[in-house]
Amino acid sequence: MEFQEKNVLVFGSGKSGIAAAELLEKQNANIFVFEGNEKQSVAEIKEKSESFAKAEIYVGTLPEEVMDKLDFVVLSPGVPTDLPLVNAMRDKKITIIGEIELAYQVAKGKILAITGTNGKTTTTTLVGEILSNYFKDVKVVGNIGIPYTSVAADTTEETVTAAEISSFQLETIVDFAPDVSAILNITPDHLNRHHTMENYIKAKEDITKNQKANDVCVLNYEDEVLRKFGESLSMKVLWFDSKKPVQNGCYLNGEKIIYVSEGKEEEVIDVNELNILGTHNYENVMAAVAMTISIGVPMDVIVKTLREFQAVEHRIEYVTEKRGVKFYNDSKGTNPDAAIKGIQAMNRPTLLIGGGYDKQSEYDEWIESFDGKVKKLVLIGVTKEKIADCAKRHGFTDYVFADSLEEAVNICYDNAVSGDAVLLSPACASWDMFKSYEERGRIFKDLVRNLKE
Repeated sequence: MEFQEKNVLVFGSGKSGIAAAELLEKQNANIFVFEGNEKQSVAEIKEKSESFAKAEIYVGTLPEEVMDKLDFVVLSPGVPTDLPLVNAMRDKKITIIGEIELAYQVAKGKILAITGTNGKTTTTTLVGEILSNYFKDVKVVGNIGIPYTSVAADTTEETVTAAEISSFQLETIVDFAPDVSAILNITPDHLNRHHTMENYIKAKEDITKNQKANDVCVLNYEDEVLRKFGESLSMKVLWFDSKKPVQNGCYLNGEKIIYVSEGKEEEVIDVNELNILGTHNYENVMAAVAMTISIGVPMDVIVKTLREFQAVEHRIEYVTEKRGVKFYNDSKGTNPDAAIKGIQAMNRPTLLIGGGYDKQSEYDEWIESFDGKVKKLVLIGVTKEKIADCAKRHGFTDYVFADSLEEAVNICYDNAVSGDAVLLSPACASWDMFKSYEERGRIFKDLVRNLKE
């Protein structure tokens, strides 16, 4: 795609929109910006970026005559692709792409792309660290917090990029084709955006749609959807499995991670040497091993990095110990399946803080996973009554409501005894009370550290 002298609309004026506009300016495009939030003013938007300052800005409504002269629209990930305005643009045959596609059109080098419902950030961070210990020029981008568009112009043929890609970002790819892709798992999430599980699955699987026969896809053999999907792919597939051996890829044999290639087995690492907890994290490690071996990283570099790797912030992150009670921040557990992994990683009686924004999730499997380990559930946010009703149906009645995260932390501390754990793992998004799961996690950590011994 050529953007020089083309009329390109950036839809959304947040971090993603800013990075897209700055990249488009470097491509000598004519930039227009549309912001649907009418509370923002044109002056405020222009102050966000020099690229915005030079652009034509529209807030609330987009004039028909502007739409008629557009060549491309770059949607920010938070913009639903089925909005009436987006559909109107489609009807006018305007090419609609997202930030990942825009970056891909400009970027050079190799790319390893990771998606899945859970584990993306940990796996992407680990892949990035392994790559950085071997290659000279490595970028770690995407849903992890650094827009791919913000670094695309700085890449060369020697660059190796690790990208965390969300289902929202995959909805707007056109040519995007990673050299190595991975789908870690698929469980229900974001159904308020995708509407059906079939749509959500297709978005995730689309990470492979432009890959060629000599590219690689890494998949979770334990995931029934992905096992079936992998059998339909034409490129090389590497599997990982935490329960049984695989023919090509990685599997967990007791406490050892094994790599298999063309019938030859090689021990990678004993999981007791890792600094991250839980089977789900061993799966993330196996995926990272398979991906980085595929791009030519030697095993000794991989193993050294695995031994040094620390847990990602907000993902079963150890915070501190007070009065013999250990506190863990799993604010990134924004759906029931992710939160189940948080509970499974706990090795002591647990007081659990849950609840938040409603993404139309069901909480039955999450409640069932308590399995005698959760001694008290403290609920906050919009979903607290929905979760309480679900808990009652499953015979779990030791729950209380709190009006704030601070109150929830205090309730847990008052009820915990030495040898217990307090876990923030909400099974919900944060947007009803916080700007992001990161903000929720940081506030939790501050509250915990300020508790009196």
